Amino acid sequence: MGDDSIDTRSEPTRAWVLHPELKSDANRRKAEPALAEAIALAAAMPEMVVQGGDAVPLKTMHPGMLFGSGKIAELKQKFHDLEIELVLVDGAVTPVQQRNLEKEWGVKVLDRTGLILEIFSDRARTREGVLQVEMAALTYQRTRLVRAWTHLERQRGGLGFVGGPGETQIEADRRAIDDQLGRLRRQLEKVVKTRTLHRAARAKVPFPIVALVGYTNAGKSTLFNRLTGADVMAKDMLFATLDPTMRRVILPSGQEVIMSDTVGFISDLPTQLVASFRATLEEVLDADLVLHVRDISHEETANQARDVETILTEIGLPEKTKRLEIWNKVDLLDDDRREAMDVLADRNDDIFSVSALNGDGLDVMLDAVSGALVDPKTHENLLLPYADGRKRAWLFEEAVVESEDTTEDGYQLKLFWSQRQKDKFNRL
Repeated sequence: MGDDSIDTRSEPTRAWVLHPELKSDANRRKAEPALAEAIALAAAMPEMVVQGGDAVPLKTMHPGMLFGSGKIAELKQKFHDLEIELVLVDGAVTPVQQRNLEKEWGVKVLDRTGLILEIFSDRARTREGVLQVEMAALTYQRTRLVRAWTHLERQRGGLGFVGGPGETQIEADRRAIDDQLGRLRRQLEKVVKTRTLHRAARAKVPFPIVALVGYTNAGKSTLFNRLTGADVMAKDMLFATLDPTMRRVILPSGQEVIMSDTVGFISDLPTQLVASFRATLEEVLDADLVLHVRDISHEETANQARDVETILTEIGLPEKTKRLEIWNKVDLLDDDRREAMDVLADRNDDIFSVSALNGDGLDVMLDAVSGALVDPKTHENLLLPYADGRKRAWLFEEAVVESEDTTEDGYQLKLFWSQRQKDKFNRL
């Protein structure tokens, strides 16, 4: 008997991407790769189909409509002809501009921050990640109060920026958002307490932590999967991984490490998310070694690397943390450029050209990882109060105590330990 059931799923939203290119901005990114990245961002949302995009040169930003009247009319006709339902603006759009553009074009408008928040919401997997995304989205939405906050009681993923009915009273929105923020903060406090216990347990593990960081879609998850045998989502898609995944890895030298795969960074990451994901990125802050994975085949690889370094500084990565730069995707280069990249990498002890896809260069890279984690040990005397029994137990578990005497003030310990062990001890 045939299946007469009706598919009631809604059709994907037809979207168009606009990248405003402000000519007066000396630090602006190249229009073509910036637009391509914005389209890839939009394509990361399963609920929408990107019909195309335009880079729009601007002498100045128009405060009320963002674009000039001629461009507004031209785009209105295009959106009508193509039946566009959602316009994604790759940049900041004020609430007034958003409201005016939506009224003029008869479509929904979403700016870069709103889109990234939507993607983060769709990709977040851990309870903490979900809570942090929702708090970031609420904080963002509270400054705008343009749409109804109908998704506060939603039963499915997504933040509701793309869909939902019209306006509601601003005060009602504000109260709803503030109530929700308070509830989420209380939930997050409980989750963070649990996470702190997990981190304390990890501090007892005598294995170094190696964190993979890099621009989104640089190939971190592919590299992570190859090194760990894990099955982390690794797709040619921006923000494929949002929550850190940790696995134990035995290096060719026999040394054991904890490998951590983290969220991909991106230029103009919403400040709300940098702050909200600081806890998620604690895996990076605690790392003994950071591997900065770069897509060396990308024409904007140098700018992407600078964006990553900026965010690492913003989240407070200690300068003393050792770093290696991994030039990934060399398999996508032509022979001449690949040879040039290999020569440059060979001249620098902290740079390695690899292909996470086919494994080229990984043996040399892993030998360097082992070498970077060799931590010279030194002797040190330490007076530990009797109340610090947990710290004393940890020192013995680490086998760094050479001798111990009791005094009136506490345990007098003679230690032989590495800087890494000392840093872990200080974090207990």
